[in-house]
Parts: sequence; C-alpha cells; structure tokens
Amino acid sequence: MESALKRYRVIAYVVGVFLLILTLVAMPLKYLADQSALVAIVGPIHGFLYMVYLVLAFHLAALARWRFGYTVAVLLAGTIPFLSFVAERKVTHRVHATLAGRGAEPVGSTAR
Repeated sequence: MESALKRYRVIAYVVGVFLLILTLVAMPLKYLADQSALVAIVGPIHGFLYMVYLVLAFHLAALARWRFGYTVAVLLAGTIPFLSFVAERKVTHRVHATLAGRGAEPVGSTAR
C-alpha cells in the first residue's frame, strides 16, 4: 500500500498544480486578456492528469478498503482548486494510521 500511496501523493500534487495554473493563470488570461492559448494547452493536460488521478486514487481506495462516500470525496478533490492538497494530507494520515494499526512499517521509515 506504501507504493500506491506514493503514486497517489505525486499525482495529487501534480493535478493540484495544473488546476491552479488553469484557474489562476490561464482562465484569467482567456477572459481578461483574450488570450486562450494557455487554456488550450493546460486544460487538456489537466484533464488527462485528472484521469490518471482517478485511477490511482481508486486503486489506493480499493487497497485501503475505504467507504464509498470517502472514496468519492477523494476522487472529486482533483476538481476543486487547492482541495487536492488538503485531500492528499488527509489521505496520507489515514493510510499511515491504517498501516500502523496493521503493524506495518510506516511510509518513509528508515528502519530496515
């Protein structure tokens, strides 16, 4: 589950950054400066990355056996600016707690 968490964390940050670029830079440029080139580039990239986010988040949810409602909330986090960062922190804490409860070594531990 540690590797699934790491993949989820990376894609959550990447999706969050692209969504922020899209909403805070590209969209204002499109509507305020009539320059839609950045939206045409960043929009599809974010869309593709969001699909990857959905797959990786769902995989982690299946491994961790999350409830349906929690899973849906995490899946939707990639659509609201800043929320993917918040969701990533909550998911990380939740998975670490799950791993600690199972007696598994926490992610990032240096003990071997």
